[in-house]
Amino acid sequence: MGRNLIVKALAGFLALLAALCLLIFLPAGTLNYSRAWLYLLVFFGSSLLITLYLFKHDAKLLERRVKAGPAAEKEKNQIGIQAMANLSFCAVYITAGFDFRFHWSEIPWSVSVIFDVLAAAGFYIVFLVFKENTYTSAIIEVAAEQEVISTGPYGIVRHPMYSGALLMMLVTPLALGSYWALVPSILLAGIIVLRLLDEEEFLTKNLTGYTDYCQKVRYHLIPYLW
Repeated sequence: MGRNLIVKALAGFLALLAALCLLIFLPAGTLNYSRAWLYLLVFFGSSLLITLYLFKHDAKLLERRVKAGPAAEKEKNQIGIQAMANLSFCAVYITAGFDFRFHWSEIPWSVSVIFDVLAAAGFYIVFLVFKENTYTSAIIEVAAEQEVISTGPYGIVRHPMYSGALLMMLVTPLALGSYWALVPSILLAGIIVLRLLDEEEFLTKNLTGYTDYCQKVRYHLIPYLW
């Protein structure tokens, strides 16, 4: 099972890499897009490190994570939400590629590097979530033995994984040198909010102790703000 799991995880990793390359470089009309290469190094370097860590330390969580996407969702509402999220996610990279081709934005290289660092920080937040909660499935579900986690990042906000993902996606446009890509990125942020609110309703009904946890941890996504 271990070998099959890592093969499946790495196959998904390579498929995502290929997809992002197509989404970025086809609209850009060239491979000579150095900000994109730096961003992809950060994105996939972080993803690979997390994947290898999970394979070594929490294979069950890695197995949960490889089951992703609208088709894997069990909740009807989440199928549509995930589909919209995927479209918005793709639109961020497509828009950045066209922006590079037609020179719509002028962003200093140093700014893009700073936002690459912030993207890495978003991945680090996600990594901390995985270390804290082995039940962090890629779909909305509750395992038979699952308990409420209120320690680590879960003691600050209810959905720290979404916080990390939101940070990563909001800084992606500027890391790629595009102001216009902020439009689908902000749309994606709104869809993440829809997903977590629907998830909270599901967890309130299906996870013992979740209501008490929500009373203890007030913030959904951003500390001291919401």
